[in-house]
Amino acid sequence: MDVLLSFLLAFFFSFVGSIPPGTLNLTIIQLGLENRVDVAWRFAFAAALVEYPYAWLAVKFEALISSSPVITNNIELIASIVMILLGVFNLWSPKKRSGVVEGFDKSGFKRGIVLGMLNPLALPFWVAITTYLKGLQWIDLSSHLEIHSYLFGVSLGAFILLIVLAALAKRIATRFKDNPIIKKMPGIMLLALGFYALFEYVLNTFGFQ
Repeated sequence: MDVLLSFLLAFFFSFVGSIPPGTLNLTIIQLGLENRVDVAWRFAFAAALVEYPYAWLAVKFEALISSSPVITNNIELIASIVMILLGVFNLWSPKKRSGVVEGFDKSGFKRGIVLGMLNPLALPFWVAITTYLKGLQWIDLSSHLEIHSYLFGVSLGAFILLIVLAALAKRIATRFKDNPIIKKMPGIMLLALGFYALFEYVLNTFGFQ
């Protein structure tokens, strides 16, 4: 029962936690809008794989990570930089791309691995959730079976949410396929979120009220 509960709780928080706009879900929305279903599935699978080690690190080192000021104080800055760069990359559409860029764009798996690793919010998110669930004594994670059940729930929840977003985006694209603004929306949102996060970081760091 503890194993099943660990899986279900991890799945739920992973699914819900992936809903707010971020680098991964906005990227897969863009793939859905472009009707690149195969690439979207590979991207979702790779991004979900990366969630596994992030969650494992959170389980193993939650006390150390949550008490490290270097990590906790700079998460917002790292996230803002990543989102701004990805927003610029998504909006920049050169007529001729290099072989490396073209290969990265076509390979959903490589793209999912790289962007999953560049998602700085995953680690603190799972540190917070794991600490919260342990504090409520809803999970124990004292056995290998419970730990890997928990981690599998994390990966599966992220994968299902990304696939759902890709499917919804594809449906929208069929209705607005001639509107270029729709396909640019993920990049615009990434830029907006990135600059907002950077603005919040500056306010918090320099004490502006």
